[in-house]
Amino acid sequence: MTLLDSINRPWLHFIGLGASLFMMKLVVFPAAKTVIGPLSAARVQALEKQWSGGTDIALSPTQRASLISTELDRDMLFQRALELNLHLTDGVIYQRLIRNMHFLGMAAEGGDPELFERALEMRLHLDDEVVKRRMILLMKERLLAENPPAALTRADLIDAFERRSDALRQPPTYSFQHLYFAEDAEEDAAAAVEAIEAQELEFDAAWQLGQPFLQGHSFERQTAKQLALSFGSDFVRIFEQSGPRAQQWLGPVRSSFGWHYLWVTDVSPWQDAVFEEVEPRLRIDLEYEAQADALNSAIAALRDRYDVRETDTGAREGDSEGARL
Repeated sequence: MTLLDSINRPWLHFIGLGASLFMMKLVVFPAAKTVIGPLSAARVQALEKQWSGGTDIALSPTQRASLISTELDRDMLFQRALELNLHLTDGVIYQRLIRNMHFLGMAAEGGDPELFERALEMRLHLDDEVVKRRMILLMKERLLAENPPAALTRADLIDAFERRSDALRQPPTYSFQHLYFAEDAEEDAAAAVEAIEAQELEFDAAWQLGQPFLQGHSFERQTAKQLALSFGSDFVRIFEQSGPRAQQWLGPVRSSFGWHYLWVTDVSPWQDAVFEEVEPRLRIDLEYEAQADALNSAIAALRDRYDVRETDTGAREGDSEGARL
């Protein structure tokens, strides 16, 4: 029998035609994608309330769209985690569902493995927010493991250092000692200032003229932000406007606590960042950004697997929150 005779058989033609039609069907009529969303009106309202923190602040249209998109991504990650059965192998979820079974008074039904299986049968894992957050976290970790960001090189660090040189500059710092006087001791403060000026005293000879201060009397290399945490923003504004100079008294300056007469010991102006000093922090920032970019790209690619609906496009009532396993 020749090769041509083998090929020229009706049953072989039938199989070939069937395979071709099947492949054409997959191309022309692909399998329906799992629907994610749209969110119900009640759920959107709950998200808006959570965002506003109970205030009357209204979301802008852009903020609202971003909020909905983020929540749909969470649903999608949860759905994919369910499809991969990540909930079946995680110890945290295992213990959570067993704990839920105990809470429901069903602990008498068997040991932990039986309780876990029963919880799955009852679909408790689908409506537990703790389980959902855990599965989303596991899914993100899996996506990052499958799509890791490129390793940082020294050239990357140097390039980022040069681009961010202004942001990396070290702000001015101030060092001073101060005499403190309570809010109602303004006259005592004035008398102390008069005595110090008359006798030309420095802090070591004048510290006993002030009152005890809870945070101490000496502050070293403090930025304006750090001083604001200790004394308040008004104190910092007046302090900086007064033009502090080293080895000189300044004030009294009022804070939320009272009055402060300052002996300035050092003023360091803005300083350009040194690469070796900021490299560890810069590396952490860049690695975090690279991970975030890699994860966002992986999530964007994952959306192609699903029919993500931000608004209702004719889905049935039961489909309004997306499909679940």
